Amino acid sequence: MTPPASFSIRHATPDDLEGIRVIYNHAVVHTTAIWNDVQVDLENRRQWYEARMARGFPVLVAILDNAVVGYAAYGDWRAFDGFRHSVENSVYVAPGVQGRGIGEALLRALVACAHERGIHRMIAAIASENAISIALHAKVGFRTAGVFSEAGTKFGRWLDLTFMELAVGQGKPA
Repeated sequence: MTPPASFSIRHATPDDLEGIRVIYNHAVVHTTAIWNDVQVDLENRRQWYEARMARGFPVLVAILDNAVVGYAAYGDWRAFDGFRHSVENSVYVAPGVQGRGIGEALLRALVACAHERGIHRMIAAIASENAISIALHAKVGFRTAGVFSEAGTKFGRWLDLTFMELAVGQGKPA
């Protein structure tokens, strides 16, 4: 058996947005990882990327064979001043390369970025049926903070939402 090829992780550039868009749209169409029903175009991903860059938030990509095979980012958890030290993360890996450690490497790199930037808490909102994502976050040190029953819908059914949190930094509130 041939071992899987190695991948690298780096900060995304605008040239990576098409690869990010493809992964995002696959999740929209085929999973409950994203609770949107409509696929996005490249302009949508460009605006998403620019909004994160304007806030100083990282967007990371995993590269395998010169292609984007995963991405991770964080953004504001809630849009009120009192929540400015907490962020919500997202991690997505392309089908066909899942199970190779790409998601874990992306999440660990994202947590490291948050630590460097003085973030206090990282929060993950995960469809409760997504046992793989919950296990991944637990492996990196996140703990379950609560579950909301029937918090949203996708594919014509109610979905529960699990919140997980990670203490990233110990900074003083400002």
